[in-house]
Amino acid sequence: MANWQSLVHEQVQKEREAATALLQEWVRHPSVSGAEYSIQESIAKRLASMGLDVDLWVMGGEELIKHPYFVSPRQQFEGSPNVVGVWKGTGGGRSIILNGHVDVVPAGDEAQWEQPPFSGEVLDGKLYGRGATDMKGGNLSSLLAIQVLQALGVKLKGDVIFQSVVEEESGGAGTLSTILRGYKADAALIPEPTNMKIFPKQQGSMWFRLLVKGRSAHGGTRYEGVSAIEKSLLVVQAIGQLEKVRNDRMTDPLYAKLPIPIPINIGVIEGGKWPSSVADLVKLEGRMGVAPGEQMEDAKAEMQAALSALAQIDPWFAEHPVELEWYGARWVPGAVEEDHPLMEILHNQFVAITGGRAVVEASPWGTDGGLLTALADTPAIVVGPGVTQVAHYPNEYIELDDVFRCAEIFALTLIEWCGVSES
Repeated sequence: MANWQSLVHEQVQKEREAATALLQEWVRHPSVSGAEYSIQESIAKRLASMGLDVDLWVMGGEELIKHPYFVSPRQQFEGSPNVVGVWKGTGGGRSIILNGHVDVVPAGDEAQWEQPPFSGEVLDGKLYGRGATDMKGGNLSSLLAIQVLQALGVKLKGDVIFQSVVEEESGGAGTLSTILRGYKADAALIPEPTNMKIFPKQQGSMWFRLLVKGRSAHGGTRYEGVSAIEKSLLVVQAIGQLEKVRNDRMTDPLYAKLPIPIPINIGVIEGGKWPSSVADLVKLEGRMGVAPGEQMEDAKAEMQAALSALAQIDPWFAEHPVELEWYGARWVPGAVEEDHPLMEILHNQFVAITGGRAVVEASPWGTDGGLLTALADTPAIVVGPGVTQVAHYPNEYIELDDVFRCAEIFALTLIEWCGVSES
């Protein structure tokens, strides 16, 4: 029987320099929303050169746009194609999806970067650039796992479906499009930056907007008006109490290390038009966390009930209820049982490569895994190189050693999960 661990390690080391250069190339594509074509075309060509069956398409159409899980700030996706490459198995094995997104958040203030944001500069074992951690480094781990097995002459029984998607940062329309296109598997790995922790459960989330009403008056006689700013303070307190109630119910040990497992964050507050006028309207916008296993409609109803209860605290809200709108981004929660066979395989391969036990926790943020689990009947586990503390920040980077360790773990996992053909 082949010593796959040793063979995979040696092959990864042989390909390390070229793989690093490939990751640099990917990071140098400034693939913000609407500008992903160049990197996706490059990835499609790479997959084709590896002998995979390649599918590149620009998503759209009523089936997608009118789907209840569709969320995006746009409905036209020219310049933002999806790419899927299928490494066909010989048959009789389990299939797996390797799903990652290439869209990145904007670089922000470039003055805060020590290197240009899309430089791909390598310093002291770290590769810098927007998207290096979130999540092109993880995507490279997935691609390299396939490439290494091919170099070793491995033929898997089960199909490996490599997905390079767009729109994850805006709510997952790219992965939703792959599902509607018919892609599913027996399981999925999503190499988001978990610091190589294994996340079988992922928090969902959704954006909300609240309109708090007041009555305008001159600032010199403000007592004749009703300040929407002052009323909004009561709304913020009610949201805080709702957050506490929801999190007090959380007993899942995978969330034990998170001080607030499913936060409700208010990220925007706008109100008033003139310093000498009483504000008659305040807008609050935020993000509501949704627990794995929780229905998003139930979370929405709980938010509405908390806002309706404000009328019992202040009669003003009985006549002028807070308006609640769900808008913008949304990520579906997902959960895979801890005794799922892929969990055991991942843990065993993690131990084999790193020499230590894997940390198993629940994700504090949403991923496309929830869509795969809920809609494609494809249990998705999130594990990858990189740490969230540098994702979306200036000077984003990824430790290259982690990228290649993760590639080894993934390669061995594919062998175990999909099975090796003897023919």
